[in-house]
Amino acid sequence: MVTLAEVAQHAGVSASTVSYVLSGKRSISTTTRQRVEQSIRELGYHPNAGARALASSRSNIIALMVPLRTDMYVPVMMEIAIAVATTARTHGYDVLLLTGEEGPDAVRRVTGSGLADAMILMDVELDDERLPLLRGTDQPSVLIGLPADTTGLTCVDLDFRATGALCVEHLAMLGHRDIAVIGEAPAVYERHTGFAERTLDGLRSRAQELGVRLLHRPCEGGYDAMAVTLARILDERPGTSGFVVQNESAVEPLLALLRQQGRAVPEDVSVVAICPEQVAVQASVRLTSVAIPAQEMGRYAVEHLVAKLDGRGTDEVVLIAPELTLRTSTGPAPSRTS
Repeated sequence: MVTLAEVAQHAGVSASTVSYVLSGKRSISTTTRQRVEQSIRELGYHPNAGARALASSRSNIIALMVPLRTDMYVPVMMEIAIAVATTARTHGYDVLLLTGEEGPDAVRRVTGSGLADAMILMDVELDDERLPLLRGTDQPSVLIGLPADTTGLTCVDLDFRATGALCVEHLAMLGHRDIAVIGEAPAVYERHTGFAERTLDGLRSRAQELGVRLLHRPCEGGYDAMAVTLARILDERPGTSGFVVQNESAVEPLLALLRQQGRAVPEDVSVVAICPEQVAVQASVRLTSVAIPAQEMGRYAVEHLVAKLDGRGTDEVVLIAPELTLRTSTGPAPSRTS
């Protein structure tokens, strides 16, 4: 293992100069800094994490809180987590992944122990119990999600309200007047999870503006649950010709059930999904969809957090505008016969 003394000898400087280059505690001339950095690269030197933490009073670790729940689509959560980890490494930070459902206790543990320099929180609820603790600490944090009150917080998210509105608008412009929303599992709404609530708000508001009838039904996902949900929807609204699906595990069961009932997509029924691109393009019918920008969300969160750690960041809300990609699952509403 290469030592700091070996780097100093290779660069022709003192060990203290190498230490100052690494810590940034003193001003070093550009020429000397470049020479030291070149020696570090050539020798493959990696500072000892414990020593570096003692010297800088930083751990160079970001805590990422990702409660993994059975009612959430884990692949999306993991895609965001991977984007956070890879972006953090480009800025010299490692990521501590906290996957339990500890809530405020996990925040207290991180802020009180020095485990990490900063936090990124996911699975944000409208009235999230973790937020008072974040507002009461000096430790930088970023939310991937949007609570009801964003005062004193930095948040990054897809604009889910605009996403819901965009889906309804697309179907309404195709002539669909009865639209059903197949939502997340009931527990997601019971927790008042931000993305689900905001999507529903956008769906309902735009439907009302356009004079469209909207029916929302949560669904556990899977074939059996989808069969019960679809039967209920068609019993309540037999004229339903448009579906908006915000539940990845319900996508393929819905398409299979529609085929079994002899309802062709998109000739008889149109389907729009809010889901990862991969889910949309690999479905048995290529789905018109609004993609979840998981990589962008993870990258933006880290970049804003690093700016805060460097004293450059300010509290702000970053909403990523939704983009609807047209595929083969949507078409004009079928003509009604009296």
